[in-house]
Amino acid sequence: MSKLKDGVIRRGSTWAYVVRVADPETGKSKPKWVGGFPTEAAAKAARDEARVAARRGEYVDRSALTVGDYLNEWVAAHAGSVKPGTAVGYRADVERYLIPRIGGLRLQGLRPAQLSKLYADLAASGGSGGAPLAASTVAHVHRTLRKALADAVRVEQLLASNPAERAKLPRARRGEPGTIWNPAQLATFLGCVAGHRLSAFYRLAAFTGARRGELLFLRWSAVDLDAAEVTFSGSADVIDGERVEGDTKGGRSRVVSLDAGTVAALREHRKRQLEERLAVGPMWTETGLVFATETGGPVYPDTVTAIMRKAIAHYNDPYIPGCGRGHRRKLLPKPAEPLPAARLHDLRHVHATTLLLAGVPVHVVAGRLGHADPSVTLQVYAHVLREQAAGVADVFAAQVEAAVSKAVSS
Repeated sequence: MSKLKDGVIRRGSTWAYVVRVADPETGKSKPKWVGGFPTEAAAKAARDEARVAARRGEYVDRSALTVGDYLNEWVAAHAGSVKPGTAVGYRADVERYLIPRIGGLRLQGLRPAQLSKLYADLAASGGSGGAPLAASTVAHVHRTLRKALADAVRVEQLLASNPAERAKLPRARRGEPGTIWNPAQLATFLGCVAGHRLSAFYRLAAFTGARRGELLFLRWSAVDLDAAEVTFSGSADVIDGERVEGDTKGGRSRVVSLDAGTVAALREHRKRQLEERLAVGPMWTETGLVFATETGGPVYPDTVTAIMRKAIAHYNDPYIPGCGRGHRRKLLPKPAEPLPAARLHDLRHVHATTLLLAGVPVHVVAGRLGHADPSVTLQVYAHVLREQAAGVADVFAAQVEAAVSKAVSS
């Protein structure tokens, strides 16, 4: 063994360094030995990094833990501390995209450039069969990794800093809602489902902008028809075949006002539900849900999605079902203006765009949608605001010209 020189020493065929680190509890400095470096230069470079980290109070013990091992431990540890849907998302990102690509790397060796390349590779060929991965999915993977590495810094003290904070996502234009129904098209759709026992679901979705999960979580105790308002305080979903309930997407409850027509629709829906309860008697399951099955149980989320899709298809290609075996259905004339394809979530977009185009302030629309920050609303509906602002220059010019004319005439 050679002599220690400026904190570096040779031990057999490898090199090691020593650095003094202050104990966070006692404040006293203690020597920290780290070995296994193949060359003297490598040991000196690591020593210099360790000295800087020690002066900043950011020193962490050297570890051979891999990214894959850490992420597996992290997912297991956090599964019970977050919403079930969030835990499933973490696990999917870790198993599908992170471990297969960077799982073998040493955790403490991760660099921002490696993560930037990871995101670029995912965007280019991270999808099924090597297809490009959606920008929203790449962003979700980034958020998962950033959260995991933040915990490695603050909680586990395995990293001095979070490399994901300085990694760069591929440039991508934020997606905007596609073709959005206008009020007349929305009215047509609501007419299509008017006879369905869940018609009030679609009315409430369109007239409040609530998410599917929030509507399926809603209890009658959160509906005040006399005050014409409803409180959205949770969300429901199905994960691995099991219904799970949790907070709203933003993690906070919100009160949304109702118009008279929606109040009337909910009163009628409540009356119909009470009639169903009387009809099934002891088979009724009391859940308190506003939107339930004929026996009171929870409605499966995909059910309301499928009803909307079928209603649109039947409006565009109407027919009378055949009576009895061997009787063909009778086709009816198609509408002059068919309904454009739309998703259930698009009812939320209809609500937002209609209000914005009517001049309702962005912060008011954000509150109804449950956006904690109006900037989110501004980003998602920027195209609507551009439409709204198209004639603003003429409005301003008209006001100035009117003022000038008034001054001249006087």
